[in-house]
Amino acid sequence: MSWPLRGGLALLPLLFLAAMVAAPLTRLLWQGGLAFSPALLHDDYLQWRLLWSLLQALISCLLCLLIGLPLAWALARYDFPGRRLLLRLLLLPFVMPTLVAGLGVLALFGPHGVAGINLQDTPWLLLYGNLFYNLPLLVRAGVDGLSQVPASRLLVARTLGATPWRTFWRVEWPVLRPWLASALCLIFLYCFAGFGLALLLGGQRYATVEVEIYSLVAYELNLADAGALALLALAVGALAAGGYAWIERRLVKDSRPGPTLCQRPQGWPQWLQLAASLLLLALFAAAPLLAIVLRALQADAANWLALWDGEVLAAIGNTLRFSAAAVLLALALGLAHGVAAARWWWLRALGFLPFMVSPVLLAFGLLLLYPQYGASLWLLVAAYALLAYPFVAKAVAGALASLSPSLPAAARTLGATRWRAFYRVSLPLIRPALRRGLAFAAATAVGEFAVTLFLSRPEWTTLTTLIYQRLGRPGAANLQQALLLTCLLLLFALLAFLIIEWPEKNRAAD
Repeated sequence: MSWPLRGGLALLPLLFLAAMVAAPLTRLLWQGGLAFSPALLHDDYLQWRLLWSLLQALISCLLCLLIGLPLAWALARYDFPGRRLLLRLLLLPFVMPTLVAGLGVLALFGPHGVAGINLQDTPWLLLYGNLFYNLPLLVRAGVDGLSQVPASRLLVARTLGATPWRTFWRVEWPVLRPWLASALCLIFLYCFAGFGLALLLGGQRYATVEVEIYSLVAYELNLADAGALALLALAVGALAAGGYAWIERRLVKDSRPGPTLCQRPQGWPQWLQLAASLLLLALFAAAPLLAIVLRALQADAANWLALWDGEVLAAIGNTLRFSAAAVLLALALGLAHGVAAARWWWLRALGFLPFMVSPVLLAFGLLLLYPQYGASLWLLVAAYALLAYPFVAKAVAGALASLSPSLPAAARTLGATRWRAFYRVSLPLIRPALRRGLAFAAATAVGEFAVTLFLSRPEWTTLTTLIYQRLGRPGAANLQQALLLTCLLLLFALLAFLIIEWPEKNRAAD
């Protein structure tokens, strides 16, 4: 594709990022800089919010490393029936809305939880929620990192008499370390900038900076302190994002996939290690989802019938309507960005920009920059699309980069125009990646919560905001209805997961 054509395609996502990310963040930095005062750091209440936000993110990283590293090693080195399916299922938490995870943790360890242990008003509730989302991320990164260690190198170490621990420390750990560091940067960023889990599970004492920013804007209209806190949150997030980007460049350069060592467990100690690993993974990654289903099955008929009232149907309609509009916009932006970024690494890197800033800070920046459009439908849909389209752009750019340029070139020699060659040759080949990117985008739009709280009107209630409203009302019936609505979100997420993982006809069978 020629430079002018590629540049024209890049103009659309670049203008969109400038209007929806760069300009709002600049306004937010200006607001924070004007309002920032050293006295803010001496406020005991805000000090605790900042300290706890950092502390819970660091503790979550440490717990993920301690629990996830043995799990990753077991999944990478032991072959067993269902292993490949399990590796695919590690993707499931990524398509789960935060409200599903939060309600699942409450259904498991909240008041009257199925586990019989009440962890509400303790820090462990939020930490467990962080593990639900982020432990599979570290396990998958660990499995991918261990797959970079050639089997021949491990066999040579064993032949020379190295113990399993020495083999891991001297052969596997140097290769695995950057993969784990990359995952830990993302985990820290997700935990520090997380909003939905902290809002539901943190309570009054263990809420994070993101929740405090929302409270200052929504309930106190204190834009000065909110802007100052947002400035500090942006600085911390930028450091984590910078570390992740630096490590990712090294991983791309040093990646050397090849034959790896993966064999069936030998003897009962190895089978016991594998069973313990699978049990731990189920405890942290599957138990909250099962708890939601179990609590929903215990609901009485009246609560099930309440799903058909006008308020619920309107929320479902709004969710589907906003998500469909956002996915269509994400498709246009993602295709333009992905095609233009297939050969330009810097443009491909810009596609990660919406991932590096929390939805709370983005929504706050949009409110500051466009106050006259704070309750307009186009801004809400654009914010949805902003968070969703990078999945499409990343999928398209990756698929095009791996596509042989000789195929569209052959179509050009037969007289096809550039657009016809792309439509008839390139697009069918990248369609599986595009489908997976759109499924991620749809799951993101359906489960979006933070942006909706900031930019939505009362008549634009979605499933996520309706669940939050029901949780805020007293009574066991409202809690049961919130759990049933969460089951609907869970079904939408499972549908997105099935679309992502549905095998293609031309994909090799696993």
